[in-house]
Order: sequence, then structure tokens, then C-alpha cells
Amino acid sequence: MTLPATRKGASRVKAVPPDVLDALERGELQSATLAECLALDQARLLRAVFPDLTPEAAGQVEAAGQSGILKRMAGIGAVLLAQLGPAGIARCQGHPSDTVRGWACFMAGRQPGLGLAQRLAAIRPLADDPHFGVREWAWMAVRPYLAEDLDSSIALLAGWTASPAERLRRFASEALRPRGVWCAHITALKQNPQQALPVLEPLKADSSAYVQDSVANWLNDAAKDNPDWVRALCRRWQRDEPAAATRRICNRAQRNL
Repeated sequence: MTLPATRKGASRVKAVPPDVLDALERGELQSATLAECLALDQARLLRAVFPDLTPEAAGQVEAAGQSGILKRMAGIGAVLLAQLGPAGIARCQGHPSDTVRGWACFMAGRQPGLGLAQRLAAIRPLADDPHFGVREWAWMAVRPYLAEDLDSSIALLAGWTASPAERLRRFASEALRPRGVWCAHITALKQNPQQALPVLEPLKADSSAYVQDSVANWLNDAAKDNPDWVRALCRRWQRDEPAAATRRICNRAQRNL
């Protein structure tokens, strides 16, 4: 996961200043770094945003807070969906706090009874969120469902590669990385990475460095299990006069070979 700083000087701060942490936990400020995202007390933030939650729900959130960050986000999302129903998704999705919008990712992406196309439609606005962290939570929220039906997922996400929004094109690649970050690996794509070519091929000369990095990281993941396949694909992509973007992707994809 790539998490750049968004507040001037924030990337150089090792400890989160108390006033910043307080504002984050009141839901008045977006996190600027991964450190800030991890440091804030999500239970306190939840009480500030939803003061009327039942004691039972508050207890469930406290329990979720003892888990790792991904399980914590998913757990709070599940509690909120159970308490607020689908109407709570829009409430969280429109909140100024990126963490609250992150909860919306798990509320929207993990609604029961949705088909895969419906699930992707629900997560799409959050996949295009201006905040880097929300975009990461978006693909993490739906990745388990994508992994369950790879053929359908690849077919649907191949359509996202034509989007004018670079964030959505990047989602198409990032959501199906064979190894990924902070998430379970997709064994089928580690064993058979060519299955994802309908998503990768349209992005091989993408003009966005954000997308290029995701495609390169996808191939770098694949190279850990199928180095010869990655080398051969990069040779094919670079035949004749490849675009500068393609050369950049292939160089980064093979950085550990």
C-alpha cells in the first residue's frame, strides 16, 4: 500500500502531535500519513461521530479495536451496518474524516446479498475518493469477494481500465494483486497470473504514474512465483517502440529479478 503524506511536513513527524490526534479523533481532520491513521483511537472517533450507538454496539467496537487495523476497520463497518442499515453508508461516505469514509468502504463493499457487479458498483465512489487511505480500504473491502469468483471479477474490472479516472483504473489492478499488502494472497493468480491479462494489458502504457506503479507492483508480485512469465511478458510489451510508460512499468516490475 502506498500512503503518501498530504499535510505539509507530516511525513517527517515520527509521533503524532496531541492536537492533531485530538482533531483526528473528533472527526475534524483527515489523516495525512499512515502513522496518523494507525495512531487514532477509532472507538473514540466512533463515539464522536455516532454518540447514540447502543451500549452493545459500543462494546463490539471496543472488542474490534483489539484486532489488527484491517480487522478493526472491517469489524467497525459491520457494527455500523448492523446498527444503521444501508442508510448509514451514505452518512459515513459523506463524512470529512477519511477513517469514517473507510468504515463506509466495509459497509458498502460487504453488504449481504449483493452480486459481484452490485458490490463493485457500491464501492466505486469510494474507490475514487480523493483520500489515499480511503482508496486502499475500498479495494481491501471487496477483495475477498473478487477472489471467490476470479473469472467474473476480471471481466468486470477489465471494464474499469477504460475509465477516465486514474483512481478507478488503478483499483482494477490493485484489487487483484496476487500477493497484495495487508491482505490474503490470491493463490490462483500466484499460480496462473496470465488469467489477469484482460486487466493488465489495457494498462501497459497508462499515462498515470499512479496506475503504472500498481501494474508494476502486480507483476513484481507475480515474479516471485513466475519470474519467467513476467520476463516474457515484459519482452513482448517492449517489442518495437514501446511507450515510455511501458518501459517504466517493465523496469519496475523486474526490479527484484
